[in-house]
Amino acid sequence: MAGNSSRRGAIRKSGTKKGQVVGSGGKRRRGLEGRGATPPAEARTKHPAAKRAAKAAKAAQSPQRGGGRGPAGRGPGGKGEGPEMVLGRNPVVECLRAGVPATALYVAVGTDSDDRLKESVQIAADTGISILEVPRTDLDRMSSNGLHQGIALQVPPYRYAHPDDLLAAARDNHEQPLLVALDHITDPRNLGAVVRSVAAFGGHGVLIPERRSAAVTAVAWRTSAGAAARLPVARATNLTRTLKDWASKGVMVVGLDADGDMSLDELDGTTPIVVVVGSEGKGLARLVRETCDAIVSIPMAGPVESLNASVAAGVVLSDIARGRRQA
Repeated sequence: MAGNSSRRGAIRKSGTKKGQVVGSGGKRRRGLEGRGATPPAEARTKHPAAKRAAKAAKAAQSPQRGGGRGPAGRGPGGKGEGPEMVLGRNPVVECLRAGVPATALYVAVGTDSDDRLKESVQIAADTGISILEVPRTDLDRMSSNGLHQGIALQVPPYRYAHPDDLLAAARDNHEQPLLVALDHITDPRNLGAVVRSVAAFGGHGVLIPERRSAAVTAVAWRTSAGAAARLPVARATNLTRTLKDWASKGVMVVGLDADGDMSLDELDGTTPIVVVVGSEGKGLARLVRETCDAIVSIPMAGPVESLNASVAAGVVLSDIARGRRQA
């Protein structure tokens, strides 16, 4: 048609009856090219996952908002690395009774008083713990679900010992080392119960791995009935490597397993010894099991196939303590 040649972008195509036509300028070809992989949800600013990640990062920057998982929440550091807020009247008073080294007791303004609240305030006052009366909204921000019942207890991070300190403490007292190592024990109640048993039967410390393990939180403190304040707990970067190092220093490494190659009745516990306890479900990890000098089983009189990890540790420690008293 007349005038087509003056239109912007018009080109001539030979062999056509219509004459000049308007081209796309390459836009259609570029439109067919791929744009690469879709970014992860956290990287797309308007995606809900990105908003949740931003909220979590903001909470991690404030110790007051580390907050609760139910009645006893962890701080932002996780695994005992940051302050922990214990929420609820029963958990708070139980922690105070057990002597958990708290730094502050928060009480919401206008909270109805009862025996548990009065006892918590009294223990905190007697032990020199700061008592702070705060608006209820402050406690709401400290918890993720608001189930604080008007009271919260701040617990500082636990200070772990070095694995070498456990052996040194025993030898400084001219005693044969008696230690317990935990492999894949993820329940803090089990950890607290083991700490309590080790302290009760004359042990010198507990070793836990840094990863895939329960930490010394307020729950573990409470279960240990205050024994965590008297007995050192150490963390190992590599549990297998630490056990091998102890073995090279003359410590017998004994693993517990229902399919052990020797019975507890045959174990000589008068020598330096570390008892390795695995999880009730998976037992000992392969590398840890290969590191052990012996695998010991607890003889059962009844039809029960296995014991809880903390119960098994208590049975073995009791037997070793008895043998050492009679030696």
